[in-house]
Amino acid sequence: MGLFSKLFSKKEQNQPAPEKRTVMNMKVGDIVTYEFHDFEVVGKLTLRDGSYEWYDYQLLGEEGTLWLSVEMDDELELAIYQKVKLQVSKPYPKKLTYDNKTYYLEEEGVARVTGEGRSKNVHGMETHYADYEDDSEESYLGLESWDTEVEVSTGYAIEPYELKIIAGSN
Repeated sequence: MGLFSKLFSKKEQNQPAPEKRTVMNMKVGDIVTYEFHDFEVVGKLTLRDGSYEWYDYQLLGEEGTLWLSVEMDDELELAIYQKVKLQVSKPYPKKLTYDNKTYYLEEEGVARVTGEGRSKNVHGMETHYADYEDDSEESYLGLESWDTEVEVSTGYAIEPYELKIIAGSN
């Protein structure tokens, strides 16, 4: 074995292999491919309401920013969201209309937030959230309050096989 092969083989032995990524353990810096577009995970929110926990990943690509919502309820639920302009104030209404669709309040609550990456500015905060669905149960609206601002996002469900995840680090 030559000098270079010894040096390089030792480096490879000393570095652990990256952990296999799933939607439940993605990290800032990972790459996600969705609909033939690559996105970098630039932010991660871990939200907790009581003992219930879910994740929102901020995905940055050439086309802009998407949010991937991941929760394990009775089964794994994934949804893609994009922020939209819609004025909503508290208390949240029982129904909302956006883009000629009517959405109905499904659940709301208050969640404690852990933020990483670009989302670290909300670390330690609480958000009053609300989830809405349309009649077809295929289109969603998500609301989150941050201090006095209410952010609104529109989304839809996706399946795990639609995503490819590449670890960006260990």
